Amino acid sequence: MLSLNLMPIFNARGIERPFSFLVKKGFSTHAAHNLLSGSLRSFRLDHIERLCSILVCDPNDLLHWTPQKDENYPADHPLFKLNQLPDNGNIKQTLATMPYKQLKEITLQISGEK
Repeated sequence: MLSLNLMPIFNARGIERPFSFLVKKGFSTHAAHNLLSGSLRSFRLDHIERLCSILVCDPNDLLHWTPQKDENYPADHPLFKLNQLPDNGNIKQTLATMPYKQLKEITLQISGEK
């Protein structure tokens, strides 16, 4: 079953209040609630496009797939690529506890400097 899994992206972006964030970015309160509730049965493509735009991600980053218990899929089935790695917490906390030397190295890699 496909589902939206937005919290890892909100955590990575340091967004502490996702509902307020979505409303400020133009989603109605009803749409924001539905997107965050995890109980959507369908979603609008314009919402997915807007989420990808404001969160700087692609649709695959928003989705999570859980196989049905009565279905058998081969281990290399493409849907398994939608299973995200476990969220290890807030990226701000990770960066705050990272040694300064390692933080500098990562910053240089990201900026492309040597």
